[in-house]
Amino acid sequence: MNKCNQIYGVDISKNVFDVVDSKGNHSQFKNDAKGFKAFQKALPGDALVVMEATGYYHYRLAQFLYEQGVMVSVVNPLSVKRFIQMKLSKVKTDKSDAKAICEYATVNEVPLYTARDKNQAECLQLLRLIDTYLKQSTAIKNKLHGEKTLGKPSKTVYHSLNRSLKAVQKEIQILEDRLLEIVKEEQQKQLTLLKSIPGLGKKTAIMLIVLTDGFSNFENASQLCSYTGITPTLRQSGSSVRGRSRITKIGNTKLRNLLFMCSFSASKHNKACREIYERIIAKGKSKKLALIAVCNKLLKQAFAIAKSGLPYQENFVSKLA
Repeated sequence: MNKCNQIYGVDISKNVFDVVDSKGNHSQFKNDAKGFKAFQKALPGDALVVMEATGYYHYRLAQFLYEQGVMVSVVNPLSVKRFIQMKLSKVKTDKSDAKAICEYATVNEVPLYTARDKNQAECLQLLRLIDTYLKQSTAIKNKLHGEKTLGKPSKTVYHSLNRSLKAVQKEIQILEDRLLEIVKEEQQKQLTLLKSIPGLGKKTAIMLIVLTDGFSNFENASQLCSYTGITPTLRQSGSSVRGRSRITKIGNTKLRNLLFMCSFSASKHNKACREIYERIIAKGKSKKLALIAVCNKLLKQAFAIAKSGLPYQENFVSKLA
């Protein structure tokens, strides 16, 4: 439990944010600089402000309060959702959500927010926009494929789609170059170390560095695997229910997909990963399950190498990971 005298649960939306304190008092502020200042002035000196990680919306408020010396915590929305479900609450409003966040922080230890520097914030922005453009690129490619099956009845449409695809791909390249530039400035050594792992590509290494803030956000490899969503869940109850184990899929989807693509190469060229893959296949398990195990091993190797500061060595990494 947190020892602060006053805990404030915050539910943020696009235009406003609702606040409920540990005494049950409710207030609402505009989600802008003026609203941030008004909220900060109303806070006592020993306040703890708790909010969910909500993409773009929470970042500005968390950053502002942190810079003003206010204790802030940004919690996983899934944890709060599970907390609400356990209470069997049937009310779903911004006020009730803020109250639930406050209650969650009252009975659970929550981590204090550490503001990211400007480079880290820019990296996250770049990743989000790259992901948006990649989705657009895929949509255009699918549209192009559909037009080709018609035999190009409209050359104007066909050429327009090609121009759009080239423009989007150009923007992706510009953003990826900038992302690589920042990572090299901040974490050149760590990037070089991660790229020494057989099967781990440059894009995946960059993604790992950015999303983990140089692996400083995690105390051990198990936490990193859980964050990525590749830890197995056991489905068993009594003697009748014995379902197949599955990965949680709770975590960063983009990182998980990149790791899965890396697992194909790692299962052939990375000694420890190859041994795990072959062992699981020999037991009659599916190739997909074996590749997920390879993803897990790759993450553990990356964590061990990033923390040790030593390049990949087959025997050494196998002992650490």
